[in-house]
Amino acid sequence: MPRKNVRKIYVKDGIYHIYNRGVEKRVIFLEDNDYKYFLKLLKDSLSIPSQPPKINFTVTFKGQTFKGVPRQPKNFTDKIILLAYCLMPNHFHLLIKQTNDTTIKKFMQSVSTRYSMYFNKKYDRVGSLFQSAYRAILVQEERYLLHLSRYIHQNPSESGQKLKDSYSSYADYLNLRNTNWINKTIILSNFNNKKVNSLNIPSHINSYQSFVEDSEIVSEDMLGNIILDDLD
Repeated sequence: MPRKNVRKIYVKDGIYHIYNRGVEKRVIFLEDNDYKYFLKLLKDSLSIPSQPPKINFTVTFKGQTFKGVPRQPKNFTDKIILLAYCLMPNHFHLLIKQTNDTTIKKFMQSVSTRYSMYFNKKYDRVGSLFQSAYRAILVQEERYLLHLSRYIHQNPSESGQKLKDSYSSYADYLNLRNTNWINKTIILSNFNNKKVNSLNIPSHINSYQSFVEDSEIVSEDMLGNIILDDLD
């Protein structure tokens, strides 16, 4: 069973279910551009920069002119591997692998702070946007990893959304989209190598799509206390 998160346990090469929601369960994505901005933060953090930042301002001091660039967002390429995500109106889920034992803290601080600043400025508000510090649950068994990815991708069904059209990585897993900062290999290798029988997956399941969309599978029963209601 994955560890219920009371004290965060950070390990090298650990895979984590990261989740958080708005303070007082408030909506944190009010319109499409809010979802897109959060995804841009993920992209900026996880993509290899395509080119050096452009010089776009100058400062003159005591007759000397200096050229500079705005402060650049932190980049976590090769340090954070994003396996899956889902953004819902008042919360988000991330399934992440870190390559050392400290990167998740820095990554989440960067993304959460930048999104909070964007949201508060846009909607003219002050104060904390998120209910608490994010939760990070270490996933220690492969079968829980599969069900976590399914649970994350199934989240939009609670509000009647079509899974493939939601703000999640599911469309990538169906090859309807190819986002280069999403790593599908770790999850999908379990199906490509026909390992599903050893992972307590029903024998009639032959693809990731059938695993996610089969109504007879109840991932919550296996995952126990790591769903969002665990937030207090």
